[in-house]
Amino acid sequence: MYDITCITVIFIIFAHQNMQIMDFSNIRVSDVKIEIGSLIKKMRANRKLTQEELAKRLNLSRITIQNIERGNNFTIDTYLLIFQYFDEIESFSEYIKSKTDDYIEIKSIY
Repeated sequence: MYDITCITVIFIIFAHQNMQIMDFSNIRVSDVKIEIGSLIKKMRANRKLTQEELAKRLNLSRITIQNIERGNNFTIDTYLLIFQYFDEIESFSEYIKSKTDDYIEIKSIY
């Protein structure tokens, strides 16, 4: 099971999968959260939605959307809900599956 930091890093990799190889030693969790918030804001603006309109469609508060776009704390469930709304959940799921295939399955050591 992934912890929230790992999921956050996966989201930023997903969001920038066309970029050159990233040096993770210099990436801070707060920077990743800001990048994700920026991506979500761009997706919302691309659909010409206000924060209020997006919040209503997702049954969230406008403050929650505002916090997400600023990179403040929010849950993986909220990330996924937003990515699902913007029709990005399938490509994200495929990315996760492809990364999962990169690792060898280890039988339990217990």
